[in-house]
Amino acid sequence: MKTLVLIPTYNERENLPPLVADVLAIPGTEVMVIDDQSPDGTGALADGLAAQHPGRVQVMHRTGRRGLGKSYLDGFRAAVASDADLVVQMDADRSHDPQYLPAMIAAANAGADLVIGSRYLNGISVVNWPLRRIILSTFANTYIRSVTGLGVNDCTTGYRCWRREALARLPLDRIVSEGYSFVVEVTFLAAAVGLRIAESPIIFIERREGASKLSSGILVESLITPWRLVLRHGRRSGGGPAARYNAGASR
Repeated sequence: MKTLVLIPTYNERENLPPLVADVLAIPGTEVMVIDDQSPDGTGALADGLAAQHPGRVQVMHRTGRRGLGKSYLDGFRAAVASDADLVVQMDADRSHDPQYLPAMIAAANAGADLVIGSRYLNGISVVNWPLRRIILSTFANTYIRSVTGLGVNDCTTGYRCWRREALARLPLDRIVSEGYSFVVEVTFLAAAVGLRIAESPIIFIERREGASKLSSGILVESLITPWRLVLRHGRRSGGGPAARYNAGASR
């Protein structure tokens, strides 16, 4: 099984080399760095990593409008056209520990179309967050579930593993969200097309180097997006009639 790990970057030169090394230590993995014109030289650093690991690391240098959602959409399209069996989303700031990747891969191989690396499957599993951030995140997930009807504990995590053929079923050209709202919209659409969704427990560690990219605009969009999805597509019922939700897939 080949697993392609998508890592969007913007000013992540301190975090990228150790993260790539940890991912490549897992058998069967390859990395695609999707650099968004980082002014700190992350793109050139990624090219150096690709030269060090031919065939296992590739770099996409994006141009045009920046944004996490746009980076992932470009990465998704490239991944769907690849020969990978599984496709992983992972943040570059090392908050998503590669040690959880084998369990997520195992859950996908056991039949899940989408495996969500969940911070809230076994209580609240986050490190180095202030209380206000924990309250904000737990409220956001409760709010999203109540508005959309999704039966997922962690709707806003960016750590995910897809079966490539399942990812190809998403209407990528219809996704318009950015930031945290992007992962909410993708989860909603996954349920809408009937994908089998599972959650696998992780411990989230706040970024170790660099600055957070969370902004007030992203928070406002996160409040609006669930309503926009419901108005456009309708409310899900327990994650969608064919989207079997299995919280214990990797326990």
